[in-house]
Amino acid sequence: MNVYYWLGYHLSRLVGRLFFHFRLIHRERMLQSGPVILAMNHQSYLDPPLAGTACDRAVYFLARRTLLDVPPLGWLLPKLNVIPVNQEGIDRSALKALIRVLKAGNAALVFPEGSRTVDGSLQPAEPGLGLVIAKTLAPVVPMRIFGAHKALPRGGGGLHFVPITIVIGEPIFFTAADLNPPGKDLYNRLSQRVMEAIAALQLN
Repeated sequence: MNVYYWLGYHLSRLVGRLFFHFRLIHRERMLQSGPVILAMNHQSYLDPPLAGTACDRAVYFLARRTLLDVPPLGWLLPKLNVIPVNQEGIDRSALKALIRVLKAGNAALVFPEGSRTVDGSLQPAEPGLGLVIAKTLAPVVPMRIFGAHKALPRGGGGLHFVPITIVIGEPIFFTAADLNPPGKDLYNRLSQRVMEAIAALQLN
């Protein structure tokens, strides 16, 4: 964990507690070593830094490539373990980078839905996560965030200081048997399995 990430990690924890009464439920379920995919629904720009506090180690993040065109962010985001991704279609270079990160034994945050929700509801999973699972067989920790859409909704509306909670689910361990039967729907099937686990997580 470099100094920039360390500062961002602790700042995220502080801001979360002070302004959003942020809670992590079942943090003990997080895999703190070895390759792991943190798979979470996507509600707002607050999601990545808050999700990152679930791990005691540095986490890698996917972020849209255009953010790096902003001068300060273009310098800072790579130091925060951000992997740039083109959101128009499937960015294979970003997925390959993510696969390398996991094969090196790191943790990475992935949003199965691919983009932020418009109305706060869960969206269908995209096949990208399934591809990464198939290529790495990395375990997946499903996570569900509540309240972030109200705090910072997509499309405007400003910032609202409302409670935000992340519920962490039991890890999902994949084996070669999960890659059968092979076929064009394999990636969708793997992604959907994770999305169902996220949907099952509740505040109560």
